[in-house]
Amino acid sequence: MTSLQLLWFLLIGVLFSGFFFLEGFDFGIGMAIRFFGRDQAERDTIIQTIGPHWDGNEVWLITAGGAMFASFPMWYASLFSGYYIVLFLILVALIFRGVSFEFRANMETARWRHFWEWAGTIGSFCAAFLFGMMFTSLIQGVPMDAGGNVIGTFTTYVNWLSLVGGVAVTLMCLIHGLNFLQLKTLGTLRDRAQAWNKILYPVLIVGEVLFVILLMIFTDFFKQKPVSTWSILGVLVVLTLIAWWSVVGQHNWTAFIASGLSLISIVILIFNGLFPRVMIATNSAHSILIKNASSSPYTLHLMTILAFTLLPIVLIYFIWSYWVFYKRLKSPSKDVKPA
Repeated sequence: MTSLQLLWFLLIGVLFSGFFFLEGFDFGIGMAIRFFGRDQAERDTIIQTIGPHWDGNEVWLITAGGAMFASFPMWYASLFSGYYIVLFLILVALIFRGVSFEFRANMETARWRHFWEWAGTIGSFCAAFLFGMMFTSLIQGVPMDAGGNVIGTFTTYVNWLSLVGGVAVTLMCLIHGLNFLQLKTLGTLRDRAQAWNKILYPVLIVGEVLFVILLMIFTDFFKQKPVSTWSILGVLVVLTLIAWWSVVGQHNWTAFIASGLSLISIVILIFNGLFPRVMIATNSAHSILIKNASSSPYTLHLMTILAFTLLPIVLIYFIWSYWVFYKRLKSPSKDVKPA
């Protein structure tokens, strides 16, 4: 394995980490539209919190997929063909969620506004759940031949670990979104978000314990990398406890950062367990290794130059866009009529 191969494996992990940190609270806000907002004015405010950011946050996913295609084409081909149906459903969920914001804003009747609010809520829930299910499914090992072709059945994708993983990621995104809502709003919405998270964090801790047990049963993480796996899981639990304590103490920034880092720790756990593989086969002889899945050294070298030239510009833009829209939004007064 060369240094450039390792670098691009790590960069793809960084891109997915950025996606789950940023898009995680978008999914959480999206899930909260119908269940959290009690009237039209509150739902307007909830959507406004991510209005300037949600489409930009999705760029991290597109970039991660593009980087995977260019740097590890065999990984891309095996993952995207083997999980074609799951990824197709994710795409449908993301499309419905995206257009729901635009269509809702242009609907004149309450009936259609409610329809697109439900589309945004369900689309956000499905996208988060399917992402969690996909990533926790592939780390168990998938039936794959020597050519990297995944020959999966229903239970390859839908099983105890993938279902618990999907629910856990969904719950983490919802909590992360409510933490973001506490940062971006004042008044009743902020207070209600805090009250919800006080209830949801104990549920999440129980879910994390169950996830660890299933991880021990269905993966080789603890056998292959016991020290790093336990360390990452320990960090995950500590971050969850810090976020819970911060919610109770109304330390909004700490709670938001801790919940975002919790999502990143899941990505780190997965990439740590995969290494030095990119796809784990049920027959270990057919697993795809980093050193065998990458593009040519020239391609990786050229991509590295482009990445380190453009990445600072992109990061500066993201930081600037969040700084411009940093102000909190006031919760709508009860005497304000719905839009």
